[in-house]
This record gives sequence, C-alpha cells and structure tokens, in this order.
Amino acid sequence: MRKIIIADDEHKILMSLEYSFKKNGYDVYIARDGTEVLDFLQTMIPDVILLDIMMPNLDGYSALEAIKKDEKLKDTKVIFLSAKNNPRDIEKGLEMGADAYVTKPYSIKKLMQQIEEMFG
Repeated sequence: MRKIIIADDEHKILMSLEYSFKKNGYDVYIARDGTEVLDFLQTMIPDVILLDIMMPNLDGYSALEAIKKDEKLKDTKVIFLSAKNNPRDIEKGLEMGADAYVTKPYSIKKLMQQIEEMFG
C-alpha cells in the first residue's frame, strides 16, 4: 500500500483528498502545515507528499527545502497543490525540486492519474 501525506490547511480539501486516496488504496496521513509534515517524516518514508504552499507555521516551500535535504526521502514524490497559479510560482516550485505542480481548483481524477503515472 502506497503511503501519502496530504498537507493543506483547508479542511474540505483534506477531507475530499483523504477520501479519494483511501478509496484508491492509499495509506493516508493528514498534515495541516509544513511542521506536521516534517513530524511525520521523523518516523516514516511516504511514497508521495501533496503539499500546499500557503499554510500556517511552515509553508510548503520551507517544507520542501527540508524534505530535499533528507537523503532517505530522495525517492519520495513531492507535488505542490496550490492556489498560487502565477507562472513564477510554478517555476519556483519546480526549480526547488517538486516533482509536479498542480493548481487549484484541480480534478482529483487527473491528480490521481498523474501520481499513478509517476510510479509507472
């Protein structure tokens, strides 16, 4: 079973993503900010991290920086899922090492397909 951490501070988004990923056989972990993501990473190595950028305490960019510094997470796919849809934001996210950048609003079905394709 693939493990996914979903990090977002919007409750409705967390609930719909959690439901969809569990239905598709994922082991789902919920984080409400970047700090909670890093807490999970102390004890587990997920296959995928869905990361919002604008979150309290620790934003998605800072969380991604910490993730990229950790050698044991080198195979973990990180996808930004953000309302920041400016081309500069998307470019910044990808340059920082995100595997993909999906803008809100998004299609859960397309997001699921994109993640499945990452694992071939």
